[in-house]
Amino acid sequence: MAEERLQKILAHGGFGSRRHCEELITAGRVLLNGRKPQLGEKADAALDKIEVDFVPMVRFEALCYVALNKPRGIECTLAPQNDRTGVRALVNLPGRLYPVGRLDADSEGLVLMTNDGELTNALTHPRYGHEKEYHVLLDRIPDAQQLATWRRGLVLEGGDHTLPAEVETMYESSSGSWVKVVLREGRKHQIRRVALALGMTVRRLQRVRLGTLQLGRLAPGEWRLLNKSEIEVLQRSAPSKPKARSRPVPAHAEKPAAPAPQRGSRPAGPAKSRSHPAPAPASRPAAQRGSRPAGPVRKPRAR
Repeated sequence: MAEERLQKILAHGGFGSRRHCEELITAGRVLLNGRKPQLGEKADAALDKIEVDFVPMVRFEALCYVALNKPRGIECTLAPQNDRTGVRALVNLPGRLYPVGRLDADSEGLVLMTNDGELTNALTHPRYGHEKEYHVLLDRIPDAQQLATWRRGLVLEGGDHTLPAEVETMYESSSGSWVKVVLREGRKHQIRRVALALGMTVRRLQRVRLGTLQLGRLAPGEWRLLNKSEIEVLQRSAPSKPKARSRPVPAHAEKPAAPAPQRGSRPAGPAKSRSHPAPAPASRPAAQRGSRPAGPVRKPRAR
């Protein structure tokens, strides 16, 4: 096999996204042939010995894709804290699986778990702008101004500026108002922070869609394997390179270019005026050879 960057090999091996694998390398948790490598160093997965936390990396592992309905109180991480349960404990499958993105412990809903590092990077990197849909229960009914501000984007405490979002009121209940929120970014506690900035409180938050993948009828704590069609659709919607963004054309660049001059013709100059030209100043007559220049006329003296 050809040499590749170590973080890419680790991502293919199911250790997380490339950014997470870069963090593993810089933290000194990765060994390459018994030594700590530098970030960006290349290796050959078929020849070199790669270890993570002193455990040899499995060179060949079948890719696996799982949809999980995470209940509230479960941490969306492989290393849960405060004696909580992590999402990995809910999926009874062998091998390495990690969650794609994050979902707060107090939130619930769809979590994609896989060992496909390339897909994880494409679905979580902000430059791709993949949609994430949430159903949110608020403690009150948002008015038109609050909805407009949420849709337009606002500056949160700490200076974070949220991108425009799709926000629609779904229905009202005795507990409050349900709204649908579609984001193309994933800031920490973003929906809760936005609601708080607008004078509301989130009582319940459920993610129902990640890209093209739907939560469906999975009950809390249940999981299922993705079928071949769902995997192919996800992979097609996650290109390896971001789409080029169109840039606004500057005002000075919108002027039409001057036409190229024709062969043999002179470049066009300023337009000539059709008004009559001003009379040229009178010139002095040329002096004759041997004569003096004309002076003032003298009158003869009276005798």
